[in-house]
Amino acid sequence: MPKIFGAALLVLALAAAPAAAAATGPSARPGQTPGQTPGQTLDQASGETTGRYIVTLQDAPAAGSAEAAVDSAVVRAASMGATVLHVYRHALHGYAASMTASTAATLADEPGVRSVEPDRPVAIAAQSVPTGVDRAEADLSPTAAIDGNDTRVDADVAVIDTGIDAGHPDLNVYEAGGKNCWLPILPPVDRHGHGTHVAGTIGALDNGTGVVGVAPGVRLWPVQVLSPFGSGSTSNVICGIDHVTEHADEIDVVNMSLGGAGKDDGDCGRTGSDAMHRAICNSVAKGVTYAVAAGNDHADAAGFVPAAYDEVITVSALADFDGVPGGLGGSTCRADRDDTFADFSNYGRDVDLIAPGVCIRSTSANGGYSTLSGTSMAAPHVAGGAALYRATHPDASPAEVKEALVAAGGMDWTWPSEDGDGIKEPLLRLDSF
Repeated sequence: MPKIFGAALLVLALAAAPAAAAATGPSARPGQTPGQTPGQTLDQASGETTGRYIVTLQDAPAAGSAEAAVDSAVVRAASMGATVLHVYRHALHGYAASMTASTAATLADEPGVRSVEPDRPVAIAAQSVPTGVDRAEADLSPTAAIDGNDTRVDADVAVIDTGIDAGHPDLNVYEAGGKNCWLPILPPVDRHGHGTHVAGTIGALDNGTGVVGVAPGVRLWPVQVLSPFGSGSTSNVICGIDHVTEHADEIDVVNMSLGGAGKDDGDCGRTGSDAMHRAICNSVAKGVTYAVAAGNDHADAAGFVPAAYDEVITVSALADFDGVPGGLGGSTCRADRDDTFADFSNYGRDVDLIAPGVCIRSTSANGGYSTLSGTSMAAPHVAGGAALYRATHPDASPAEVKEALVAAGGMDWTWPSEDGDGIKEPLLRLDSF
């Protein structure tokens, strides 16, 4: 019998600005009582609290029957008073809706329903050659060919985040491929800055001005799942993954510098009713490589998703201030020691690579540039590296991309340091890509 999965997903702010800021919880919104999670309101007719839920349907034997099953399920939910928010047809079959707990319980027992789980909040982690690009030796990559002449890497990378500033002169944004899952009536314009910063690290143009990315000029698909305040929900993220999966024949790589509390059930979300995990697994099966931030809690990444998922490339953060090994660089914006594990970064056996993530200069919203720190800044270095590999190995599977990146990684960084698990992960190295 399908069951409602009730584990809470904690907000995970991954982007760390140069000055540390205290985290604050969400305040009650109109129609929301204190103590309710975002998305919950009081149903005046029934007196029940309504909340957002993700409904995953059983796999159908044929594509046509799957489409029909989704349509039928959406109509059924609406007839029971639910407000459907997203419909999923590619990464998984199902929908997200606002409904009462009793309606959710009823739907969980409906034929054809695999699981019903509460929606959960998620949030961002938070031309010179940037030190991160230099440290990863992307400037020596023959594919990147960084020389100021605007050579562009032939690959497509989706940024599931706060959107991207499509008008930024240092970015090649594929606006036609964009999707706004946070507010569908609007284009995926970045009013926060996080997504644009991530995008610049991945692929800022090699045009002689501003900064340059790891894979200069890649086509960047803006997929907005987070609000201008850097927060969102799992259902929005699944909407973004669904969009990517629909275009899996075009998109090579996805960067997800976001996350929240959760665990890997080792079964692509089937055992633990984790719809986001199931969506990512199905997307990876279509050939899309995912690079994700490990998280900024200085804790084991096994307790955070999507970082804990085996199917993605999970990235921790290195403090590097001069772009070279040796540990002699002076700090430029934080108190970390040069060439060491960042003091905020998550760690653990789920982490596959470490990449620069402290004092990273990149593009910002409104056409400018800014410096940020976090595993949010480390992951896009790896996403850019994955794009370089796919540009020269277009038929490589996500597992092969991951294997190649890990195999090419180096161990030339100072350890032991702040790494809490006693495992030294390889440092991203792209000079051979």
